[in-house]
Amino acid sequence: MPLDLTRIHALCFDIDGTLSDTDDQFVRKLARRLSLVKFLFPHQDPLPFARRLVMATETPGNLFFGLTDRLGLDGPLARLGDFFYRLGLSGEPQPFVLIPGIRRMLNMLYPRYPLSIITARSERTIKVFLNQFELSRCFSCVAHAQTSRWGKPHPGPVLWAAAQMGVPAENCLMVGDTTLDIRAGKAAGAQTVGVLCGFGEEGELRRAGADLILPSTANLTEELIR
Repeated sequence: MPLDLTRIHALCFDIDGTLSDTDDQFVRKLARRLSLVKFLFPHQDPLPFARRLVMATETPGNLFFGLTDRLGLDGPLARLGDFFYRLGLSGEPQPFVLIPGIRRMLNMLYPRYPLSIITARSERTIKVFLNQFELSRCFSCVAHAQTSRWGKPHPGPVLWAAAQMGVPAENCLMVGDTTLDIRAGKAAGAQTVGVLCGFGEEGELRRAGADLILPSTANLTEELIR
């Protein structure tokens, strides 16, 4: 079903697999760390396990979101999430890789719409991402792991971001690569776009209720600017 462009007054983006190619980076580097115990894995190859682990959590930052929601341990678990992030991605001064075409897309869209980030990452790692690519000016607000009590797929982060941008949630467009992103957007009453540049697969994104599926987030420009 095509998007109702007349309803779209603001955009919400996930980071991992949507703006940044950190999912595959995380898999490769986690596999290198696990190679210290490679004798535990079939054919002494930890890469398949690392990929399954990241896919099972749908995004590195969501590893502990369920426990956070239930136990109210947002702060401690976010710090623990930072530890696992460093375990997988540290060792390089600039750990993030921007998905091709994202910078051009953001430069074209942010003068036309308020933009926000909605992610399970900590505030600290989001700042690293935004500073690395000098993207802070593009975003009106950021919903991170400690912003609301409930993380995706709860609608809370989307509702919070919509309020910060001064736009009703039903006039937002949630863009992400996982079913968590789609379910959060739909629960908030927003339209949703699933992108295939991360770990999400077309079938599961459609079943979650995505209004549109795109090969890459960068293709969003073609849909919104005509």
